[in-house]
Amino acid sequence: MRTTVDAEFGVRVTKPGLAAISVAAVRADAGELTVSDAGSARTAEFEHGTRAEVYDLAEGEHRVAYHGERVLHRGNAEPVTLADIARYTRPSRYCPSDRMGGLLPPGIGDLTGARARVQAIVDHVHGRLSYVVGSGGPTHDAIDTLLAGEGVCRDFAHVCVALCRLVDVPARYTSVYAPGLQPMDFHAVFEAGIDGRWYVFDATRLAPRQTMLRIATGRDAADTPFLATLDCELDFLGATVFATTDEPLPRDDGHAPVVLA
Repeated sequence: MRTTVDAEFGVRVTKPGLAAISVAAVRADAGELTVSDAGSARTAEFEHGTRAEVYDLAEGEHRVAYHGERVLHRGNAEPVTLADIARYTRPSRYCPSDRMGGLLPPGIGDLTGARARVQAIVDHVHGRLSYVVGSGGPTHDAIDTLLAGEGVCRDFAHVCVALCRLVDVPARYTSVYAPGLQPMDFHAVFEAGIDGRWYVFDATRLAPRQTMLRIATGRDAADTPFLATLDCELDFLGATVFATTDEPLPRDDGHAPVVLA
């Protein structure tokens, strides 16, 4: 199965300077990123295949366009390293697990095994939160989302990550392209370390996990923005994202173990 992605967005730069763009699919077979009226990019490499293209943007409007393709192969789940355990069980900016002890659903801490705990967390968040387009905000963390009872994909992922860390399961936040997602946009899911391997989960259940393509991976959304200003100032003018497959989308029951491509 081949997945094809196209993403486009515009910005209006009011103060010239550097901006980092992270929209390339990890391990794409083919990919092209263009930024209008900008010079060549410098690439910043991060863990798990995440990378950002850094441009020096002049004042004015710029159009960013990315096209990528990848043939999906069933691969082995990535191992959870000791460094992963040390990093992804700690609280982070949007996943303050150290302040969420009273928000853990009853009984989850008593379950035996990481997989049972993670699945119970995913089921709880899916039933507890309402997916509302435009809800939440850029400063909302997992606690804010639980109190509000609603959010978007990043909020669902943040709550799941924080609750997993609370019960000592390493969990990391991942931005993806998701064929079948409605409404189509950049999407956020999370990965949990189970039996020494990373598996992907999505409490929104809005798209099949089997055809998702990884873009960026980190502790939470602070590590994975598709656009970040470094020393420039700009206005975001909106984005369009399309992710499709050349075969029918698979069924996803939300429970089977899935490895993120």
